[in-house]
Amino acid sequence: MSLTSGHLKQIFLLCLLGIVLGLAACAPRYVQPDFDFSNVTLIPTLVEVPTPILYTFGLILSGPYNDQGWNQAHYLAGTYVEAKLPDTKMIYVDLPNLEPTLAAQKLKEQGAHLVIFTSNQMAESGLQFARANSNIYVVIIGGDQAWPSGYNYAALPNLSNIAGRMEYGQMIAGCAAALTTQTGIIGYLGLRDEFESRRLAASAFLGAKYCWQTYRAQDPASLKFVVTPAGEPAQKASDLYASGSDVLILSPDAEQAVMVAQMQAATGNRVWVIPYDSIPACENAPQTCLGVPYFNWGPAYVTAVKSAQDGNWQPAFRWNGPDWADINESDTSAIGFFRGQALSPQANRGLDRFIEELAFGLNLWIGPLNLSDGVSYLPNGQIATDEQVWYFPGLLQGMSLWP
Repeated sequence: MSLTSGHLKQIFLLCLLGIVLGLAACAPRYVQPDFDFSNVTLIPTLVEVPTPILYTFGLILSGPYNDQGWNQAHYLAGTYVEAKLPDTKMIYVDLPNLEPTLAAQKLKEQGAHLVIFTSNQMAESGLQFARANSNIYVVIIGGDQAWPSGYNYAALPNLSNIAGRMEYGQMIAGCAAALTTQTGIIGYLGLRDEFESRRLAASAFLGAKYCWQTYRAQDPASLKFVVTPAGEPAQKASDLYASGSDVLILSPDAEQAVMVAQMQAATGNRVWVIPYDSIPACENAPQTCLGVPYFNWGPAYVTAVKSAQDGNWQPAFRWNGPDWADINESDTSAIGFFRGQALSPQANRGLDRFIEELAFGLNLWIGPLNLSDGVSYLPNGQIATDEQVWYFPGLLQGMSLWP
């Protein structure tokens, strides 16, 4: 019998099936091992997570970091940055006897990518360091070196300035003084021969004059605003109180006057004081402290550090003011005013009205404003430019230098 192609296909398929079945029969069978896993201890594999690289920034303080004043405010701003930007680290030097340029070099050696000189009195050192270290970002507080309109402008790509519009804080301080004084004589203690000191004293006077006239309905000419130069703050505070001033507004160099006010009050004298940028000083003098204008550097520090960290740095001059929605909002306001227990309910209400007016655009730096020698500084209706405020040259008419 001859085999057809069909027969051949059938024979092939049968052979293939036999091979497959044979292989399956020969394959080993899986048998569940007779082993108890209940006593087996599993050892986890440890994976080492690399430590995150922190962006380091440094502060050069002019004194102890816990001085309850200027330096502590900057130190707290640094800790604020660390809280808001967790991948950052603050280092600082608070040795006043260490030359700022050497302090900056020390911070650089410790890994600082950004160095903040916390006072304009360090400006020359800050400029020198910025020029010599183009790969390090530099901020000079209170300076005008990054302001194209500034007298001291230096076009350095790694340099910025941060300042606070404390002029508003001093206007509020002046208003609080005018709403409180019983003698009509306000003392301003600690004037220095520099632009910042002069414009802050003038701002306090403008605030006092406005509130004396507007909320107490008094002749502005009847208000006496006495200014003393810096130095010997305790003695000068005593002399001012003795000469009839019952409210003293303090400059940064006159903190000792707070103790004098407390001593005066302890003897029965009705006197008050407004410290500068030191809330603890006010809390420690509840009988006499009307309030404190203060800087809040934290938000501006965050902006500077983050821009450097992200590679978005641009040289800038930032003159930051209050957040008028809430001047004491710690996340947004560069200037605040802490109210003391000695501020009366009536004065508090007047201060509320004044701050509201400022928030809605009240500008006290408007003419006519004359200097103390009678020379016109701003003609009637002219609003001062930022340059005219920043570089204010002297005292305003109505302010008197004592003694």
